[in-house]
This record gives sequence, C-alpha cells and structure tokens, in this order.
Amino acid sequence: MTARVRDRELEAGSLAHYEDPAYYTATYARRLADVTYYVSLARRAGGPVLEYGVGNGRIALPIARHDIEVVGVDHSRPMLRDLRERLRREPAEVRRRVRVVHGDMRRTRLRRRFPLVLCTFNTALHLYTRQDVEGFLARVREHLTPHGHFVVDLSMPPLAELTRDPARPFNAPRFRHPSTGTVVKNREYFDYDPVRQVLFVSMEFEPVGAPGDAWTTPLAHRQFFPQEWAALLHYNGFHVDRVEGDFHGSPLAKDSDVMVWHARRAK
Repeated sequence: MTARVRDRELEAGSLAHYEDPAYYTATYARRLADVTYYVSLARRAGGPVLEYGVGNGRIALPIARHDIEVVGVDHSRPMLRDLRERLRREPAEVRRRVRVVHGDMRRTRLRRRFPLVLCTFNTALHLYTRQDVEGFLARVREHLTPHGHFVVDLSMPPLAELTRDPARPFNAPRFRHPSTGTVVKNREYFDYDPVRQVLFVSMEFEPVGAPGDAWTTPLAHRQFFPQEWAALLHYNGFHVDRVEGDFHGSPLAKDSDVMVWHARRAK
C-alpha cells in the first residue's frame, strides 16, 4: 500500500460494492456460466472446496447442494450475514456442508488443506500490491493438498474503460433499486491509475425526482495483464496447467473478457 489517504481510498473501493447484498444479488442474478463451471470442477475434485470471495454464496451454495463441503472466506461482513440468512432457508444437509469464515484472504489460516481452492469472480482484483499478491498466494499454497488445484478467474483489463475520460459519465439504463424500491438513474465514472494499475469506478445512483438523495458507491479493481499474472504465479511457487478465456473451456485469446487460471503447487 502507498500513502495513508490512498489506503483509505482502496479500502473503500474494496468493500463498498459489497455492502448492499440485495443490489449485488440483483445485479449478478443472470451470471450463471461461472456457477456451472465451478460446480463441475468441485464435483470432479470431490471436495472439500475452499472458496475465497464467497460473498453471499452465489457459487458456494450450488456447490454445497451437490453434496460437497465448502469453506468460504470473505472480508465483507454484510455479504456473509446475507449468506448466513440464505443458509437458514436451505435444507439441514446443505447447511452442514458450508462453513463461513470472515477474514482477510492475505492472512487467514484455516489449518487444513483442500484438493480444490477457488478465487472467484474478480476477488483477486482486490490485491492491489505485489505484497498483497504474495501474501494471498502463500495462503493458497498452505491450503492446497500436495496434488490440489488452484483456480482463479480475473477479468481481462478492459482497455476501453482504462482509457475513458474520468470526467465523462457512462450512463446505464434506469432501474428500480432492489434496496430502496425507487427508480434510479445510474451513471458510472472510470478513472484508471496506470502507475498502480488500479481502475477506480464511481457508481452514482440518483433517485428519479429526488437528486438530493443521490449516493455514490466506489469500486477499485487492480488490473492484471496475462503475462504479469503468469509471472506472479511462477515466482510464488505455482505451476500453471492451463489458462482458459471463458467458462466454456475456450483458450485465452485477444478478445477474451476473462482469464481462468488453473494452477498447482510447483514441485
């Protein structure tokens, strides 16, 4: 981390987007390809599974419904509270398969090993410095069985967004906000810091007819380029088995939106 004021900015950008589970759930309700993908991986591995960035269980709950134990680590208390609420509505056998841990993925030690460790849906983009990445990958190594697999998905750096004018908003369609019940205007501002490789996104929500009630949610995502992430894995003790460019097994290509890395501990 750099200067103290910037640390607070990054902290806000790593947590604010997850403080409203209802909005998060509605926003990503149609994101299903990664759920199917990770359920398939978990069924082949047989469990138990460790998921970093478990959130409110969008991926963990479907895995647990397939008779697989899941331990989920997350830094967002609101998302974990929502996950616990969701677990109460699940059958007892599903509840028993899910363990929820509040913690920092760079430091949390569970004192057990897993044949499959997942870091899902851009969770790794909240690792803003080399030291953050090193701390996290050290924890992953500790939690992998000798022949276990580590799978992480990251968005490809969106060059169109990295080059946007930070003063010009991107206007998204109006929608009814699931938490307030009001129709809101939605604007996003993109401000990329090329020195730190962090994309700062400001999401503005303005209730129609009540501009004085508008609010802003910040989001900060570190941008990792493919060769950079490959080097980080290599120098932190991992062997890359393969990299896929979507959740259907396609190879990584220049027009891929996502990178799905499959790695294991190097001998």
